[in-house]
Amino acid sequence: MIYVVGIGPGGHETMTHEARSTIQKSDVIVGYKTYIDLIKDLIKEKQVVSNGMKQEIDRVKKAVEISKTGKTVAVISSGDAGVYGMAGLVLEMAEEEKVEIISGVTASTAAAAVLGAPLMHDFCHISLSDLLTPLELIYKRIELASEGDFVICLYNPRSKGRPDYLKNAFEIMRKFKSGSTPVGIVKNAERENQEVHICTIDTIDYELVDMLSIVIVGNGSTYIKNNTIITKRGYENKLKGERNEEI
Repeated sequence: MIYVVGIGPGGHETMTHEARSTIQKSDVIVGYKTYIDLIKDLIKEKQVVSNGMKQEIDRVKKAVEISKTGKTVAVISSGDAGVYGMAGLVLEMAEEEKVEIISGVTASTAAAAVLGAPLMHDFCHISLSDLLTPLELIYKRIELASEGDFVICLYNPRSKGRPDYLKNAFEIMRKFKSGSTPVGIVKNAERENQEVHICTIDTIDYELVDMLSIVIVGNGSTYIKNNTIITKRGYENKLKGERNEEI
């Protein structure tokens, strides 16, 4: 049996009860070493298999091998395993093994809760990592999502190897979004060293952003109130109607 477990953004408080209980009943824990460290106090008595970044295929191969011996394996991902996580790869590579996906709190919703309510209307996730996706396709998705006035959640927004991708993405968004559009940057969402920055498309400081950050860019109805970001859902028209009825 293979479980693919989303452990949330990092803190145990944001880990689901199902994720915690699945880890407890698993014999072997397989994961990226950074994520293993986030739950090390929960797996002290477990067999652990971990490796570094860009070794996802090796991790899944090992998980499949171990499951063939009859042991229960938990492959862990940060956030939700089905959002830029390990769920898809495990399902692709599994053979006769039974696989169950355990959902978790993904980084965008964790960051949104810290910022206020920026995801109250249609939104999308776009990763700026071009390790597995052509850069021109990433930029096309940015353009079309901006034209459609989506709230955009940017994963893997900026690294030393690609310092200009975020700036380029914002230049594309400027064609369709106002410079006063609110932007939220949350680094280490729901972790001990969390950082939160609220700005706009015109005032963003790209140096504040790294691979541990989530960047949320609002739509045409998004605004800043009391240092929170709110995207209107459309209730104002309903509220106006109720007020008119009262009058």
